[in-house]
Amino acid sequence: LEWLRTVERRCGTKEGCAEGDCGACTVLLGTPEGSGMHYRAVNACILFVPALDGRHLLTVEDLRGPDGGPHPVQQAMVDHHGSQCGFCTPGFVMTMAALHRTAPPVPRAAVREALAGNLCRCTGYRPILAAAEACAGKAGEAERAQDRAAAVRLRGWAGEPLELAGAGGRYVAPETVDDLAALVQARPGATVLAGGTDVGLWVTKQHRDLPDIIALDRVAGLADIVVDEAAIRIGAAATYERVLPILAAHYPDLGPFIRRIGAVQVRNRGTIGGNLGTASPIGDMLPVLLALDATVVLQAGAAMQAVPVAAFFRAYRETALAPGAFIRRIDIPLPGADQHFRAYKISKRIEQDISAVSAAMRLDLAGGRVRDIRLAFGGMAATPRRATGAEQAMRGEPWNDTTVLAAQAALDADFTPLSDMRASAAYRRMVARNLIRRFFLETATPAQARLEPA
Repeated sequence: LEWLRTVERRCGTKEGCAEGDCGACTVLLGTPEGSGMHYRAVNACILFVPALDGRHLLTVEDLRGPDGGPHPVQQAMVDHHGSQCGFCTPGFVMTMAALHRTAPPVPRAAVREALAGNLCRCTGYRPILAAAEACAGKAGEAERAQDRAAAVRLRGWAGEPLELAGAGGRYVAPETVDDLAALVQARPGATVLAGGTDVGLWVTKQHRDLPDIIALDRVAGLADIVVDEAAIRIGAAATYERVLPILAAHYPDLGPFIRRIGAVQVRNRGTIGGNLGTASPIGDMLPVLLALDATVVLQAGAAMQAVPVAAFFRAYRETALAPGAFIRRIDIPLPGADQHFRAYKISKRIEQDISAVSAAMRLDLAGGRVRDIRLAFGGMAATPRRATGAEQAMRGEPWNDTTVLAAQAALDADFTPLSDMRASAAYRRMVARNLIRRFFLETATPAQARLEPA
């Protein structure tokens, strides 16, 4: 964003929050797919300039109509009175430009989801939604032809491994796993960069210098997602937006849950591997991985090591990732028979907010009794952690109200949460206890829950 505004003087792209929340800085990054281009909305404020290499960048200044006048999405904003002060409008317009290119039909729910990462404080969303619905999926042949021409140009570009150096810094984007492994071992102090949705804030908010960066977004195979008979195997560089439909197909509750991990602009860049690497105690996906007994596959040189997620977190922001090693992939077991799973996020607003408490719970029943259970929480301790005492209070017991009460009582010994700007310790305890009850009510039969049939 700084480069766009101060070097390229493309000042239509605005700076609002500088942390990927407000969408004022939304731009489009295009990559060839099929015979055309696929454009993804991303936040320029936390995007490093070298990530543009080999991509087609579109900013609001690039939008033109077929006759040289306003682009159809810009005209839709005018026609539906979607702009007042105009500060947020370029970001909205760029998000809508991606929707404009989406294959029709585009349901209203998809429009709402696409706009969830753009904030407007004065217009109100009704006219903006109307404008977006009016132009979604309606790209014309002239625009499609431009996209095909851009795809041809990018495919003809003779790419080489990207390495930049200057002003005491170095940025390298290897193209093979072997090259990545060699770089990480040779430079164990380097910042390994995936999507940058967290690392970008180290620069914009903490004003940190990152003199040595190894980027993952060009490594062949590192974004692959494979589903076999035992597990969903997710490459460390696979984005949330790519993994969402696959995880939701096997664990339906993860569909709405992952849609609350930022908005589309964040999910188009953010990765599960990066979520693990930063090891935040409130990382949204981390309780899910704990509850599902996922495994993290680490690589150091040519050696591979599979580590259970429960053993991956050592202390606050400390993991089992040794110097010279990197996260290769995450393996999530497929669900078993008579297994129930839920994931919850408690935050001040639905889209794009940091959780006060997050939880993921997995239950295996046998004959109405708890054969096994996993209760994993974020925001309750210095690391994402399972409530082992509450789990023990449930194992082997009937899945009923009495068992839930015992687990709720045991939960107080499992965690000593902190009070901070997001929630008090007392609130976090109450929420965690209530989420266990919610899980019970959502998975119990009426007889188990002492409820009459509806």
